[in-house]
Amino acid sequence: MRGHRRGMPFLIRGAVLGAVLVVAAGTASAQIFETRAPSAILVDMETDTVLFQKDADRPVPPASLAKLMTMAILFEALKVGRLKPDTEFEVSENAWRRGGAVSGGSTMFAKVHSSIAVSDLMRGVIVHSGNDAAIAIAEGMAGTEEAFAERMNEQARKIGLTHSVFRNSTGLPDPAQKVTARDLAKLAAYIIRNFPEYYVIYSEPDFLWNKIRQRNRNPLLSMNIGADGMKTGYLEESGYGLVGSAIRDGQRLIVVVLGAKSERERSEEARKLLEWGFRAFHKVTVFEASDVVAEARVYGGEKETVPLKSKSPIEVMLPTDSLAKVVAKVAYAGPLPAPVRAGQPVGSLKIWIGDDLTSETPLYTAADVGKGSMRGRAGDAIKELLLGWW
Repeated sequence: MRGHRRGMPFLIRGAVLGAVLVVAAGTASAQIFETRAPSAILVDMETDTVLFQKDADRPVPPASLAKLMTMAILFEALKVGRLKPDTEFEVSENAWRRGGAVSGGSTMFAKVHSSIAVSDLMRGVIVHSGNDAAIAIAEGMAGTEEAFAERMNEQARKIGLTHSVFRNSTGLPDPAQKVTARDLAKLAAYIIRNFPEYYVIYSEPDFLWNKIRQRNRNPLLSMNIGADGMKTGYLEESGYGLVGSAIRDGQRLIVVVLGAKSERERSEEARKLLEWGFRAFHKVTVFEASDVVAEARVYGGEKETVPLKSKSPIEVMLPTDSLAKVVAKVAYAGPLPAPVRAGQPVGSLKIWIGDDLTSETPLYTAADVGKGSMRGRAGDAIKELLLGWW
């Protein structure tokens, strides 16, 4: 799906006391979509545009969706060479009792005290959703599941999962363990972008271990809709959840559905969201990478403003068929004190469709601005004082 400036409804309108630049409201298409899922989100991964959201920041128990973060930690260790695919971890009695066949939950059917290669444990988690495999990975990497959960939370903060808390590697019940649909979509995008060589495992249809073949639990994979991952989860207190991704004509969408009443409802709501997302939106290039998005005020500089740009084209997915107000704002903490160096991160461009914040793109200074003369700096000080009073 190629971007274009269809209508270009975005025009810089002016500065609000040097702190916020407002981009004019335009009209774009917006289609109404309804889902039975209590919490859901649909995101275009390339543009990071939120196409649909419903109660996407409501914290819920993650169930087995917590294993996405477990895999993110493991993938990172493999990528930097701290672990190798043939590294072996022992299945402790704790892992066997809490996650093995005797536990009655999702299991890889690993034998107690057996040593299993990371490459097999990884598939045990991804395809089987094995709790025993997830615990073995956590204990093998951090000594205890509690210590591993600390790593999960550290990584969550780095990725930008602001409303999620992890307490174990499996998603087994813990009153303090919570995730949101928005955070899970961010986590899925992080895995897909950073670990493509391991993400492909999420599309494997089955995995044979201990003479037991289990099929991948992701129902989207068999629907012929371009789905190639990721994970399902269920707990009585959280209902049926799913994180999925599909690609069509080069466009990748990520869907999260939480709190469904049944497996069927979970799969159907996720499928409908994906199919609607692929047909109901078109891509618009708002700014090219070479475009000046806005001018930020500079305090005490040889120039009064400095141009702001993005490091890449700013693109957004707009709905195709009905009218809705589109508003974009450039927000930064200003004025910027001189000297200013090109490449400094300064705020972001935020775009709303209707009442929903759909995208946020970082902006950077595009030029150097040195310190101004003593007279000029004195004048800026007076302006700032008067504006502050005003």
